[in-house]
Amino acid sequence: MKNNPSLQERVALITGGSRGIGRAIALKLSAVGAYAIVNYAKNLAAAEETLTLIRKQGGNGEVVPFDVADAEGTRKLIADMISRKGRIDILVNNAGTSADGLLVRMKDEDWESVIRTNLTGTYNCCRAVAYSMMKRRWGRIINITSVVAESGNAGQVNYSASKAGIIGLTKSLARELGPRNICVNAVAPGFIVTDMTKSLPEEVREQIKEQIPLAKLGTPEDVAGIVAFLATEEAAYITGQVIHVNGGLYM
Repeated sequence: MKNNPSLQERVALITGGSRGIGRAIALKLSAVGAYAIVNYAKNLAAAEETLTLIRKQGGNGEVVPFDVADAEGTRKLIADMISRKGRIDILVNNAGTSADGLLVRMKDEDWESVIRTNLTGTYNCCRAVAYSMMKRRWGRIINITSVVAESGNAGQVNYSASKAGIIGLTKSLARELGPRNICVNAVAPGFIVTDMTKSLPEEVREQIKEQIPLAKLGTPEDVAGIVAFLATEEAAYITGQVIHVNGGLYM
């Protein structure tokens, strides 16, 4: 039904869904009716905890292990999911990694591993679901990029480049898939309260807040709410966009 925010009977795959922003997205999509497939690469316990939380709130889903950087493994496992469930309606490309360091000291493997997981991993998953979505003439692909994709950040040339690449991928894929009623968008979080930011010294966190007009860090739920909206029929005329969730840090 048009303008119904429910995702009842939709099947959603969330990569990197075991914790942090990915977990919040899985919980939110499940809360509005989607069957949530929680992907993880290494941490089975965290993925199962996400699934337990999904079921506690009355939702349903499953956990699926694969490394998005592995093209063949990703293709096979996503094909299996589509075969078992009949389709993947919503793909959220959230899996990511970082290996920060100044350019002049950066190891080649730190560049390659971040590009491989963040950018090539997004490409691998998009390619694996695209044909099925095209056949059904409905789909939502939501790619998690970052504020640093547009603002840049010293010490993160690899991460910033990978996330900027996701924006280019998003816009190009939106043009390719739009005629088949598939919307492709990106969400760019700013500083979000995660395990990584929690470990920062309090004075560093306060310095970050001073740069943010809303004077606070975001939460994973702030990001999840936007992702869920983009997955609904209410967002059926939004594609090729980058939605910033950063409290005004970058405008």
